[in-house]
Amino acid sequence: MTKTVLGIDVSKNTIDTMLLEGDRKHYHQVENSKKGYRQLLSWLEKNQSQQAHICLEPTGKFSLSVAEYFYDRGFKVSMVNPARVSAYRVGTGTSNKTDRGDAYVLADYYRTQNPRLWSPTSPEITELQEMTRYLDSLKGMCQQEKNRQSAGYKSATIRRKVRSVIYYLEKQITDLEKSIQYHIEKYDDLRHQRDLLVTIPGIGKLTAAKLLAEIQDIHRFKKASQLVAFAGAHPIVWLSGTSVHKKSRMAKTGNVHIRKALYMPALSAKAWNPIVKTFAERLLDNGKLPCVVVGACMRKLLHIVFGVLKNDIPFDPNYGANS
Repeated sequence: MTKTVLGIDVSKNTIDTMLLEGDRKHYHQVENSKKGYRQLLSWLEKNQSQQAHICLEPTGKFSLSVAEYFYDRGFKVSMVNPARVSAYRVGTGTSNKTDRGDAYVLADYYRTQNPRLWSPTSPEITELQEMTRYLDSLKGMCQQEKNRQSAGYKSATIRRKVRSVIYYLEKQITDLEKSIQYHIEKYDDLRHQRDLLVTIPGIGKLTAAKLLAEIQDIHRFKKASQLVAFAGAHPIVWLSGTSVHKKSRMAKTGNVHIRKALYMPALSAKAWNPIVKTFAERLLDNGKLPCVVVGACMRKLLHIVFGVLKNDIPFDPNYGANS
């Protein structure tokens, strides 16, 4: 049976689509709005393609609105990693980088690679994710102002303004951190998972909130290695023959928010978590660089997070000791 696929390239103002069904290839563009979504739905009905599988890249709220609209109307939707699509483009020799071309590559990627299906996150997870990501933005803004303060201003007026901004941002940060925990307390499942995560030495309530916001549903992952890959915390090895042997590095092609959330906890776990500490000491004894060890500790923490959430049990210092 021929699979009908709709690749959607989303931008702020427009949606470029490419419909593939066997040898059929049809391009269509609509505006990125509810009106445009309805027009696209009518176009699909006219082409007798109401069962089309939809493939698009995550581009924040622009793509989320499109995905939710068609998901709610019974379409199968996949959100695919832009890095994977980019590599696919190179591998297939598609050189033209246009909106129309992007829509075609997305459709062809779905047709040949069969990525997993997407479903919307629950409202409580969506709100938690928005809160934790905005908290990171506030902290970034606050650090920028502190950097300005450290640089020094001759103007007393400017120094006073900077202090005022820092005070305001710090208060907003404190209030939002409290709101995040209050939000988690309202939902039994979120509260239970957070309480499981904080049994892991190195992970506090805020880190647990960030992990829950980004992981969303641990049952999406069959293995811990899939969670590590989702976070982009897996190593990339450069080894070819006898002449090419570069230092391995972290992939960094996955969820940057998870990696940011785990950096400081990994440093803490390296000192206080019995599993991670033993693991780190073994790597250091084998001559690994400290920065490499920190990355490995982040991966080890993710393995432990996976075990705790997947098995619905608190941290056990013997769990995964040999993994």
